[in-house]
Amino acid sequence: MRVKARKSLLSKEERASAAARVFELIEQTAAFMLSDHILMYHSLPDELSTREFIDRWNTRKHFYLPRVNGVNLDILPYDRTRLHLGAFNIEEPDGDETADINAIELIIVPGVAYDRHGNRIGRGKGYYDRLLRDTRATTMGVAYDCQICEDIEPDEFDVPVQYVITENGIIKV
Repeated sequence: MRVKARKSLLSKEERASAAARVFELIEQTAAFMLSDHILMYHSLPDELSTREFIDRWNTRKHFYLPRVNGVNLDILPYDRTRLHLGAFNIEEPDGDETADINAIELIIVPGVAYDRHGNRIGRGKGYYDRLLRDTRATTMGVAYDCQICEDIEPDEFDVPVQYVITENGIIKV
């Protein structure tokens, strides 16, 4: 896929700068300012890094991370001291204290690629599509600008996000 090749060309500095800009843009949105309960993701090396953002806001917002449970995602409170490498080598929260999706006000969604209509290509397992189908939360896809594609043809089970945010701006769907 061309997106993967374009991402691989980004320098460490470009990745850090893009992540800082994307999360700066998120911080300026009403959805973020008004949300107390936010579902994030713990980033893989090829994704926009979420760690600094979580660390910066963790004392003022309630963050949650997903944990793979069969074909679905459980939502657990973020606690830096209670993480383990889970499915797909992603840090996941420990514990039994799952949260209801209805308690989440904002969901920050990773993706392999997005289009300007909020359609996304994930990693192919449908975890986020199943989660997004059951939420009333505001949904924001985050990506490097090089991950924005022309039209992505959605499958019948795909759920688009309401916003796509890159280092170059916010796309309201």
